[in-house]
Amino acid sequence: MLFKRIVSPGLAHNSYILGSRDSAAVIDPRRDAWTYAEVARRNDMRITHIFETHRNEDYVIGSLELAETTDADVYHGAALDFGYGVPVEDGDSFSLGALRLDVLETPGHTDESISIVVTNTAVSSEPYMVFTGDALFAGDVGRTDLYGPDERERMAAMLYNSLHEKLLPLGDQVIVCPAHGSGSVCGGSIGDLPLTTIGYERRSNPMLQLDRQSFIKRKKRERLHVPPYFRQMEVYNRRGPPLLHRLPHPLGIPASEIADLEDEIQLVDVRRPESFAAAHVPGTLNMWSNAVAGIAGWFLSYDRPVVLIGDDDNVALRSLVRLGYDDVMELVGGIGAWQQSGRPTGGIDMWHADLLRERLNDDDVFILDVRTLHSREQHGHIPGSEHVYLGDLPDQLDELPRGEAIVVYCDAGYKTGTAASLLARHGFDGVAELIGGIAAWKQAGHPVD
Repeated sequence: MLFKRIVSPGLAHNSYILGSRDSAAVIDPRRDAWTYAEVARRNDMRITHIFETHRNEDYVIGSLELAETTDADVYHGAALDFGYGVPVEDGDSFSLGALRLDVLETPGHTDESISIVVTNTAVSSEPYMVFTGDALFAGDVGRTDLYGPDERERMAAMLYNSLHEKLLPLGDQVIVCPAHGSGSVCGGSIGDLPLTTIGYERRSNPMLQLDRQSFIKRKKRERLHVPPYFRQMEVYNRRGPPLLHRLPHPLGIPASEIADLEDEIQLVDVRRPESFAAAHVPGTLNMWSNAVAGIAGWFLSYDRPVVLIGDDDNVALRSLVRLGYDDVMELVGGIGAWQQSGRPTGGIDMWHADLLRERLNDDDVFILDVRTLHSREQHGHIPGSEHVYLGDLPDQLDELPRGEAIVVYCDAGYKTGTAASLLARHGFDGVAELIGGIAAWKQAGHPVD
């Protein structure tokens, strides 16, 4: 039997390839889908089935990309009218060598959500594992807010039923393979476990300890961030996204043309925050390459090319492609070419924890916390700091003071670079980044509220 989990960093997205004898299936493939075919070839298998557990909203699905090269059929829940693929319902069953794959309809996160139950018939008639999509995670369950406030109660009720009437009865021994891990925007408190089991979740998952009424009440109160790029993902993943065929090669743009195209492009510097702070192209947004997947969808539009600055070995490019940003260019020669052209560079102050502690009570210092509200509530915050989540910052710039030093911090410093660069681009003076975020603040022994 073949089983492999393939993780897309930044998105905390889990996809899977499963096989027996000469056949394999892929569950929730990412857009740059060529890796699955390579895994199948190495194991002398052919991909014959592709399953989507739901219409994903946080990345571009790779089903059509993979189907084009494998001739595999694509399957998804019948409760949504997709522009491609084959609808499946409760009770539908598929053979994959010695494996039997049974479909469970498990709505709640979305109406068409399904789970795939795997039984290894060569070993036992009991279920062995289940691919739960966004219904059940390690330590959490799927969000139920994507259809709007008027639908939260209905979706929460359906999810409760899916969990307690469909998934938990599979048995404590069943391995749970969720579509997301810790850090995903598709859940509030997903645990940092690669896999889990029905039994472990039954005993340890806080959401599974609630009765029906309490569960629905908790989900109705839940407030999670909704990135604006979700809308584009929903369109792509319902109709079918444009095919890539290969990872695009960014067109180079010289420094001499940047100024003339300023209103037609989106400049993104993918170097680490400290490198960006030292010198950067004015007006550029800073998104460290390893953080692009989790940040870009909040700030970049789909109607203008993205110009990357910095050598990231295709990490940022792959992340952008997985989010549907296909028109990507790069600054020829990077920041060095810009500096050598004689054009001005921007800079951002970097404050260490001790300096901020010394000025903690200064009236002309405004401390801005851009972490998620969950992180602020669970892990504390720097005394006197104000909170605006990074993704909400563009809409709340008018509420921030001008004429004061604004010291920005996050968990470890990477979101800080994006926030500080956004403020600088909008003309805020005296912007500074807290080196190492609140992690460094705590390590230095300074107080937390």
